[in-house]
Amino acid sequence: QVQLVESGGGLVQAGGSLRLSCAAAGGTFSSYTMGWFRQVPGKEREFVAIISNLGRTAYYADSVKGRFTISRDNVKSTVYLQMNSLKPEDTAVYYCARHRLLYAIPTMNPTGTDFISWGQGTQVTVSS
Repeated sequence: QVQLVESGGGLVQAGGSLRLSCAAAGGTFSSYTMGWFRQVPGKEREFVAIISNLGRTAYYADSVKGRFTISRDNVKSTVYLQMNSLKPEDTAVYYCARHRLLYAIPTMNPTGTDFISWGQGTQVTVSS
C-alpha cells in the first residue's frame, strides 16, 4: 500500500512560480508511472501531467504545456511539479497519483481511472 503526500502549495500572484512535491512511502516507486491532476470545486478532476517510471517520457495538458514541468527523483521516491507563469485559472487542489499498472507506458490524456493511489491534495491559489 503506497501513501502519497503532496506539499508546496500556497498563494501566489499571477506570473509567479510554485514547486509541488509528492513524496511516496511504500511500494516500489521507480516501477510506476506517476501523474498530477487538479480539481476545482464543482468541476471534474483534470489531468495536468504524467511521467514514466524512469522519467524519460512526460506529457502535459495543453493548458499547462510550456509552463509546467514534471520530474521525479526515484532515490527520494518523490515526484515534482514545477509551475511557472501561473495564471488565476491554475487555481485548484493539486493531487499526485500512482498509475494502477506496473511499468505503464504514459498516455497523452490519461484519466483518473488509470490511477489507483492518490494523495490528499495541496491547494494552489493564484491571485490576479
